[in-house]
Amino acid sequence: MAVASAERPYVAEAQRLGYRSRAAFKLIELDDRFRLLRPGRRVVDPGCAPGGWTQVAVDRVGAGGAVVGIDIAQTAPVAAVILHCDIHDPDGTSAITTALGDPADVVLSDMAPSATAMPRPTHLRIVALAEAAFSVASEILRPGGAFVAKVFHGGAEGALLAQLKRVFAEVRHAKPPASRAESAETYVIAKGFRGRR
Repeated sequence: MAVASAERPYVAEAQRLGYRSRAAFKLIELDDRFRLLRPGRRVVDPGCAPGGWTQVAVDRVGAGGAVVGIDIAQTAPVAAVILHCDIHDPDGTSAITTALGDPADVVLSDMAPSATAMPRPTHLRIVALAEAAFSVASEILRPGGAFVAKVFHGGAEGALLAQLKRVFAEVRHAKPPASRAESAETYVIAKGFRGRR
């Protein structure tokens, strides 16, 4: 019951503010700490459905910015370009570039597979999704850009972290307060993209 009561304020506040999921507060808290979504920035949100992170990105970059969401699931309209495609599809990268017009400033990934009763495979699938998001980010980010992705504690993300450290000036982990306390999820925040290597 304690977990449910801890979650309730986020759920109620998401409904009050019109956010599509309580996950919106995770991005708000990460952005307040790391200053990722400044006005005018171009943002890509892989795995955007149901659209909570996309809504936050649109609010924070303002009218001068641009947000592109991508998902294989249908996503209700939001003030962003939504591409209905698979993040693994090579044609998706060119569609993102066309929609943005310029290189991205930030790539945000809150992607996760469907929950299962087997934690280890779920962890591996989450890391695989983070790696797919990074693959896209490495193609579309401008120098100095930022990348955020959900990972799980457990060691399987070591190869991804090694890649990130090679191409970003700063790589950190953070667990926003809106994440469930009992969840192993955390976020990797990489800033200062050096370009592809």
